[in-house]
Amino acid sequence: MDRPSISLVIPAYNEAACIGECVREAAGVLDRYGADYEILVVDDGSTDGTLDVLRELRRTMPRLRAIRFRQNRGQTAAFDAGFRNARGEIVITMDADLQNDPADIPKLLDALKDWDVVCGVRAKRRDNLVRRISSRIANGVRNRLSHESIKDVGCSLRAIRSEFLVRLKLYEGMHRFLPTLLRLEGARITEVPVNHRPRPRGRAKYGVWNRLFKGLRDLMAVRWMQRRWIRYEIEEEIP
Repeated sequence: MDRPSISLVIPAYNEAACIGECVREAAGVLDRYGADYEILVVDDGSTDGTLDVLRELRRTMPRLRAIRFRQNRGQTAAFDAGFRNARGEIVITMDADLQNDPADIPKLLDALKDWDVVCGVRAKRRDNLVRRISSRIANGVRNRLSHESIKDVGCSLRAIRSEFLVRLKLYEGMHRFLPTLLRLEGARITEVPVNHRPRPRGRAKYGVWNRLFKGLRDLMAVRWMQRRWIRYEIEEEIP
């Protein structure tokens, strides 16, 4: 199969109620955009029939691919599998719960013409107050300690040039620091406002503990990486 220009990577864990609509809506947007694409769903060991929905979708959607983990391994592992199996020159990521709006994908792709990574910023969060506050606190702590400026690291809607993804070595929990890790690899990063929708069905998989307390442990690892990162430029080479 020829390499598509775009790979849409969607991690999904127990999203049987949402994944069908999510894939169909995203495919409609990409069809109208006109680029060659594939949609790669990573089923993170779901137990609710998510894979059955994907199998049924595949009957009429040849651009759809799916990977299923033997057991639930977490969002970072799902992203890593998606990055390593995506065939596109550009990788777009989004959640399966329908809160990310696929209609924003063309906006990300247009911005990517001048950048290496485009991160979505949820302009009007449609989550409850506790989730909004915990996310804001966690984002502020990450930025302050890692000397970052990403406004909304929790937004999964991003467009990334795949050449930067192949260099990444991810560890559990590192999806929270993906923009920082890509910046360490030399990627130029920008942000654009995107739509955020209420979750129509199903339930959230991540809460305050996931956003703040577990992230603090991982933040220390990222700070260590930033301090120890090897940087050099070759001035001259004698062949």
